[in-house]
Amino acid sequence: MDTHITATRTIDAPAGEVFAILSDPERHHEIDGSDMVRSDDRSDRITAAGQSFRMNMHHPRAGDYQTDNHVTGFEQGSLLAWQTGAVDADPAGWEWVWRLTPLGRDSTEVSVTYDWSKVTDPAVLKRLHFPVVPHEALESTLANLAAAVA
Repeated sequence: MDTHITATRTIDAPAGEVFAILSDPERHHEIDGSDMVRSDDRSDRITAAGQSFRMNMHHPRAGDYQTDNHVTGFEQGSLLAWQTGAVDADPAGWEWVWRLTPLGRDSTEVSVTYDWSKVTDPAVLKRLHFPVVPHEALESTLANLAAAVA
């Protein structure tokens, strides 16, 4: 059984420019291909693992809600990862992982992985059917990211 999905795209921009958008929660609504991210609630730039940021979200069945996102991986210009959970709660086990590989001065291979392998709570597994976000939404996110740096 698969526990993650990944999408990859070459973006015609330097890795630093791409990473600047990804590390700014205030810009996440611009690139979200799932149409669930509405805005950020805390807009500090992500600069290290251990930080967290809060997002305002919407889902047709759940309505408006917020998430706390705990930064689990950070390498300036090349890696950004976070686990998502309910506000003021431990993450539920799914993680977003962004990897950037420069292909030259003005081109970057960007991959985004949605990984739910750490979801172990039976109540969460009963309530949610993974992947909650489909592969097409990851592809749309990468297209939106490419447009944001163009």
